[in-house]
Amino acid sequence: MKTSVFLYPWDVVGDPDAARRIADLGVQQVTLASAYHSTRALTPRHPRHRIVTAEHASVLYPVDEARWAGHELRPYAAGAWAPGDAYGEAAAALADAGLEVHSWVVLAHNSRLGAERPDTSVVNAYGDRYPWAPCIARPAVAAYLVALAAEAAVRPGAGGTELESCGWYGLAHLHAHDKIGGVGLDEAAQYLMSLCFCDVCGAGYAESGVSPEALAAAVRGALRPVWAGSVVGATEAGVAGIEKLLGAELAAVTFAWRGGVARTLQESAVAAVRAAARAAGRPDFQVLLHADPVPYHTGANAGVDPAHVLGVADGVVLPCTGGAAARLLPAFTPHAVGSSVLAANFTVVSGMGGAPGSLERDASLALTLGATELRLYHGGLASAEDLAAVSSALSVLSSIAGRA
Repeated sequence: MKTSVFLYPWDVVGDPDAARRIADLGVQQVTLASAYHSTRALTPRHPRHRIVTAEHASVLYPVDEARWAGHELRPYAAGAWAPGDAYGEAAAALADAGLEVHSWVVLAHNSRLGAERPDTSVVNAYGDRYPWAPCIARPAVAAYLVALAAEAAVRPGAGGTELESCGWYGLAHLHAHDKIGGVGLDEAAQYLMSLCFCDVCGAGYAESGVSPEALAAAVRGALRPVWAGSVVGATEAGVAGIEKLLGAELAAVTFAWRGGVARTLQESAVAAVRAAARAAGRPDFQVLLHADPVPYHTGANAGVDPAHVLGVADGVVLPCTGGAAARLLPAFTPHAVGSSVLAANFTVVSGMGGAPGSLERDASLALTLGATELRLYHGGLASAEDLAAVSSALSVLSSIAGRA
């Protein structure tokens, strides 16, 4: 049973004990960020700092200028939080400690891009732009994300990659000092507030025979009771709830357009990564997607069609904290082939809603539901007490696996 822990380069660079400390947890792999969004991160054991502020989305290695020649959009370099080839330095230290290293690439989540190029962002039915959410239907955005996936994934020494946010981003995202919780939005309302009405998406709706103006007006009308404080759509979950708000015909048009765009991006990104890996002499390079089995879901774990994505990528990483394994894994297991990776991801940072103390039980359940590997978020953010619980759980799980 392979277990990988997520890390940032700044968790390792400048800390001579970091790589060995991670290896001593009992994991075999590190999933190391090579392209990441803005964040403020705690480093509770680092000898030089306690807080790292990554001011904007960036790559954590030097870009290949030739690769980006002629691109309308290109990645941003990191600042003082990850100077030089921070990814490469951290990866080398982890490899020296006997750990396999895979890259961790965040794609459609970039607030700086949205601030500097508002035309790249998702636009809701009210005309509001979401600067954190690039519209993946826009050709320049899609080309940028595919090129970024290839470059950031196939870093020297990496044996594979995990692509996060490889799909639509929407409303549900903590942004600076968030103040959007005053009106509760159920899943259906969240979906309507995540629909994009930029000119490219508008043209996509029109090709399906629906006026984008009429669709936007329908969305605003459906949400009017929500802003008044009424509970709307909550009596029916999933597609039924969305259809109740928007109507089955209009909902189907949005599902078809957005689903097609997301599948195209996922296919293109995986193909680009594999091509780059072959060019680097790594034909067995593994490509996983952070995913959710509900195709219309947005965010870091992008909504996918399970049958489609397991025919494209080598597997998926699923957010299984808090009992979610029972919902997520059964959606993928019928479509998995012998080599498919179904990695159950558990948050092990107590202060971020994780439960490292129940990792043994939670991971055991995930494995019985079809998980083939484990992911632990996040080795750099967790306290020493959290890491001790992780180490204990992995020791027991390894012992059980050895007896099986």
